[in-house]
Amino acid sequence: MSTQPVMNTYSRFSVAFDHGEGCWLFDTDGNKYLDALSGIAVCGLGHAHPAVTTAISEQASQLIHTSNLYTIPLQEQLAQRLTQISGMDSVFFGNSGAEANEAAIKLARRYGHQKGIDLPVTIVMDGSFHGRTMATLSATGNRAVQAGFEPLVSGFVRAPYNDVEAIRTIASNNPNVVAILVEPVQGEGGVVIPADDYLNQLRDICDQNEWLLMLDEVQTGNGRTGSYFAYQQNNILPDVVTTAKGLGNGVPIGACLARGKAAEVLSPGTHGSTYGGNPLCCAAALAVVDTISNEKLDQRAKQLGDTITNGFRDQIGDASYVKEIRNKGLMIAIELSEAGSELAVLSKVKGVLLNITGGGKVVRMLPPLIMSDSEAELLVNTVSRIIKVYMADE
Repeated sequence: MSTQPVMNTYSRFSVAFDHGEGCWLFDTDGNKYLDALSGIAVCGLGHAHPAVTTAISEQASQLIHTSNLYTIPLQEQLAQRLTQISGMDSVFFGNSGAEANEAAIKLARRYGHQKGIDLPVTIVMDGSFHGRTMATLSATGNRAVQAGFEPLVSGFVRAPYNDVEAIRTIASNNPNVVAILVEPVQGEGGVVIPADDYLNQLRDICDQNEWLLMLDEVQTGNGRTGSYFAYQQNNILPDVVTTAKGLGNGVPIGACLARGKAAEVLSPGTHGSTYGGNPLCCAAALAVVDTISNEKLDQRAKQLGDTITNGFRDQIGDASYVKEIRNKGLMIAIELSEAGSELAVLSKVKGVLLNITGGGKVVRMLPPLIMSDSEAELLVNTVSRIIKVYMADE
């Protein structure tokens, strides 16, 4: 019988944090850490950001929740801001990225049924991650996270990431396909960045076949890749885009945005959320969206991400144990030739928080968008030194 009251679903570090300030976290023993993970791409504005703090505290003193049985003015304001930024027509609000993707999957299936397809299929990609609900888990292209949860949800067909010809082959062989669900950059897969025109080609294929192009921007959205949404760098519009993580800066909120025919699929009674888009989370998200937009933090993410990546290339780029250093804005990866699973532990000891993904070979960093030049330099110097020592010992 377990003696721990919290279910054993994470291999947690023993450190516990007491408070945060900007890019820094402080543990219960008073130790200081440079947060280069942002709560896994969540705290894009860092910790205790004054605009978010004010929005939460003021709203909490007035009204936290009413339910979606009633009009929520802050939800309408947030939806207006997001549709203006994204080029979408309407928004469904949930509480997480998984819920946003779940909404997109349901939307695609209902779209298929409205077209007379009894068993609609969505194309998803190898190496993807879309969440841990049963539908999003089934859509995820990582067998390790699916194991033990069979039977998985049907209605998905898988293709290699960044392989347009594979998509065309599926198109010619499967008449039940109604949508493609894809990440502009695979974050959990190891910051895997596709060809520059990958999304453009997927857009063309979807147009040719009357499919929905659905982009999972849970991690790539909210300024992280150098534009508010990553697809904006391709000058295209998806039919559906999902986001969460950085939208609330730690307050749980997810959004599924749609346009055109996709925006007309769901109707009262077909989908819902008790907590989704409540006044508190919308107040926080409005503060986040306005701060990113007004301070042009998406542009800052591009500049800073390139600076950090070039710093790593200068310091360790020629090392035999470094396979590749890559980034898309402030999604930064150092891919090693061998597994470096202990690097996250060593970095924590040295006062930097990051994580290891991509089968244990990718050092992933997702720094806050507000990181200063001096903090970025500290990050590069510290992590480079840790990798040099660790790989030499190996």
